[in-house]
Amino acid sequence: MRMNYNKLWKLLIDKQMKKSDLRKRAGISSSSLAKLSKDGNVTTDVLCKICQELDCDVSDIMEFVPDTKSTGISEKLE
Repeated sequence: MRMNYNKLWKLLIDKQMKKSDLRKRAGISSSSLAKLSKDGNVTTDVLCKICQELDCDVSDIMEFVPDTKSTGISEKLE
């Protein structure tokens, strides 16, 4: 499974915010924002700062999606 932050980008559009505005207001680094833009891993601290700034829950900004390259545990056990 991997993370997808499409919900975050849609929320920013709805709030008429730029990514740079979010970075400054939430107090997150440029590298964290770059990781988010690439659906990379960030710390829970970063996610909490974003949620606090946007007044939302983690499920409002991200979701887990199946990784198409790896097989599931049940397939590995067979």
